[in-house]
Amino acid sequence: MESTTSDHVISIANTNTDLREEKTWFRFSLPHILRSKKIHCSLVPLASYLRDKKQSDQDIKKIVHSIKVGVSLVLVSLLYLLDPLYEQVGENAMWAIMTVVVVFEFTAGATLGKGLNRGIGTISGVGLGCLAALFAQYVGGVGHPIIIAIFVFIFGAAATYLRLVPNIKKRYDYGVLIFVLTFNLVVVSGLRAEQVLQLARQRLLTILLGFIVCISVSVFVFPLWASDELHRSIVSRFQHLSSAIQGCLEDSAQLVDEKEREPKARLGACKSMLDTRLKDETLVNFAKWEPWHGRFGFSHPWEEYLKIGDVLRELAAIVVSLGSCLQSSTQPLTQSVKEPCEAIWSSLRELGDSIKEMRKCGAEAKIMPKLKAVRVELNLVMGQLEMAAVENSDAAAIASLVFLLTEVVNKVEELAKEVDQLGDLAAFRTN
Repeated sequence: MESTTSDHVISIANTNTDLREEKTWFRFSLPHILRSKKIHCSLVPLASYLRDKKQSDQDIKKIVHSIKVGVSLVLVSLLYLLDPLYEQVGENAMWAIMTVVVVFEFTAGATLGKGLNRGIGTISGVGLGCLAALFAQYVGGVGHPIIIAIFVFIFGAAATYLRLVPNIKKRYDYGVLIFVLTFNLVVVSGLRAEQVLQLARQRLLTILLGFIVCISVSVFVFPLWASDELHRSIVSRFQHLSSAIQGCLEDSAQLVDEKEREPKARLGACKSMLDTRLKDETLVNFAKWEPWHGRFGFSHPWEEYLKIGDVLRELAAIVVSLGSCLQSSTQPLTQSVKEPCEAIWSSLRELGDSIKEMRKCGAEAKIMPKLKAVRVELNLVMGQLEMAAVENSDAAAIASLVFLLTEVVNKVEELAKEVDQLGDLAAFRTN
């Protein structure tokens, strides 16, 4: 035990030399500990997490959203807590709380869309339910339950059919669902006219209060707009694709045995774009419900973002194939192929910047001539490679790369046209 202790603990002697040795030991042992594998594995993920601004911003938005939902629930709970309000709505105050829980979504557009759907469905369901219940009461006798059953069948079947229509399902599915629920609640529960009218009044009042609280908090207290999220998402894809093509160009200059280090990470963003169609459609649907705010007006052409997103996904698939070809190639790209690559990724970056800054890109005057020159140059390279492909297998491999680059040029040209059209419809500034 004594020998083991002496190996790890430096004894403090009465000489200055021992003190200097101890200070030296502490000075060099601390970096050694920090460089150890245990400390490295625990600190590096934390540091990278703190440096990830995008992740931090998303976490802040989640916290803000959670606080806003909590505040809204407290406000609608006052219907129970305050006697004057409770006397007006009674036990139906629970409907206001349910409205906040169900309607309050992450973005303002989603909350507005769901709230308006709930309001329209409730009003139409209450109105038609009251009329059906009053008519059934007027018939009376044995015909009373028969009339109610007929109305329940007709409106339930018709509303269910409407929910299957694609255009209605996309934007009004929740409203039709609430209509069916409210209509049946009013018709079946309303045995007497007085009960029907009272139930309708209280339900409308509580739904309206819950809707007002949700919309007020969502729109006026640190709003999170779906339109902003969609705009940033489209711009980031231009940047990722540009960086991926630029990265492929840089990787082609490396030695063959060094090319496994980066491309997978660079192309990961491109692969993640391939399944963004549903996200785009959801954000566009929410953005259409949002009022005028910031740079986006009431008639902003959100459908154009879907078209641009489709072309970006097609381009991402081609870029992934291009990166795979470069990985398997044994020859670096020649200068005649590198220059077109540089023109392609710079054009993509220009298009992304034009959308980000909401200014017209001038595709016809600036980008299209550059891409046409790239196409001519690639055709010349392809012609030379076809002559040598019979005798040189490497030429055939490079020819496949040139073909993929030509397809990339086609998609970038298509993107330039779509971005130009977006600028015209959205009235982007000219400079």
